[in-house]
Amino acid sequence: MDYGQLRDPNAEYTMRDLSAETMGITQSRGDRDVEITDVQTVIVDANYPWTLVRVYTDAGVVGNGEAYWGGAIPEIIDRLRPFVVGENPLDIDRLYEHMVQKMSGEGSIAGKDIAAISGIELALHDAAGKILDVPAYQLLGGKYRDEVRVYCDCHTEDEADPDACADEAERVVDELGYDALKFDLDVPSGHEKDRANRHLRAPEIEHKAEIVRKVTERVGDRADAAFDCHWAFSAGSAKRLARELEAYDVWWLEDPVPPENHDVQREVTQSTGTPIAVGENVYRTYGQRRLLTEQAVDIVAPDVPKVGGMRETMKIATLAEMFYVPVAMHNVSSPIATMASAQVGAAIPNALAVEYHSYELGWWEDLVEEDDLIQDGYMSIPEKPGLGLTLDLDAVEEHLAEGQELFDEA
Repeated sequence: MDYGQLRDPNAEYTMRDLSAETMGITQSRGDRDVEITDVQTVIVDANYPWTLVRVYTDAGVVGNGEAYWGGAIPEIIDRLRPFVVGENPLDIDRLYEHMVQKMSGEGSIAGKDIAAISGIELALHDAAGKILDVPAYQLLGGKYRDEVRVYCDCHTEDEADPDACADEAERVVDELGYDALKFDLDVPSGHEKDRANRHLRAPEIEHKAEIVRKVTERVGDRADAAFDCHWAFSAGSAKRLARELEAYDVWWLEDPVPPENHDVQREVTQSTGTPIAVGENVYRTYGQRRLLTEQAVDIVAPDVPKVGGMRETMKIATLAEMFYVPVAMHNVSSPIATMASAQVGAAIPNALAVEYHSYELGWWEDLVEEDDLIQDGYMSIPEKPGLGLTLDLDAVEEHLAEGQELFDEA
């Protein structure tokens, strides 16, 4: 099915069209009169099914991006293709708003629509940087730093064993050179009575606190350690857990309660001295607004290829800066979106760190031609145009998900 041919009857007579033709944008830009000719996707079968996105132009410039992983994203990008073909890729902000407006009847305030739009938006930054011969961070206003701190999301064969977690924390610090880590706390303790009610019994809290104690004591002041709950717990349980962890050097406690109810999130955050991080499952600046203005978060954690893209993350960071809140970007992506997150991190004053979730995947870096992307827990920001990375199409082809076909050549 050609999803690009789906009709939206409302959009045909309402004011939801920000195309260059409708907006009357006709002035010549000389050698920057470039048009988008196509948008393509492929899914790479990795520790997540990464959706890579490519924007093609009539100047021979190709922009590489990435949308947050998951089903339906390629189909939505097919739906979005007609809205950007024929447009100038330099108009990143207008094209982002154009896609949001055109998809508003299909729910583009959040979810898969925004993730798909984010993937194109990242590719537009790469293409625009190449056309203008500037790094992506320059398109965002310049840089505050040459390298961005990376925190390593850690795993063990026995996620619920405090000693195994402490051993892995020590290994990641001593052998891999990271000084920032994260472990999961939403792991079975063996004391659960009912997995559905989100309630933590005292032995469960003791088990999770033991993971935190052993990890933080093992790494000491050599590394910061954060802990993720993946929206697993009830309000009361989250408050009890957070208070129990106040005795330890916790960098942050992430997503202790489900993301839908901001009032509960605010109450949990304000009930404890343990820093609370939230944001990966909240969309666009509008979704993050209440977290920040109501002081319901200590550290905001948007996911760049999911939240709305690079410029949208910049807007979130600007709002966060008004409330003196740092930004730790959630990230489970390939090198493409990881670098996009790092480019944003270079361009905002309140960047704390970018997540790296693939340290156990031996070929993560093989997807691009550049080497040593992460060194000693930091990601250097390249001075090459765009995102500064070149896809290795042979490696992409080697790891394609079943049924996928490789991108066309530029």
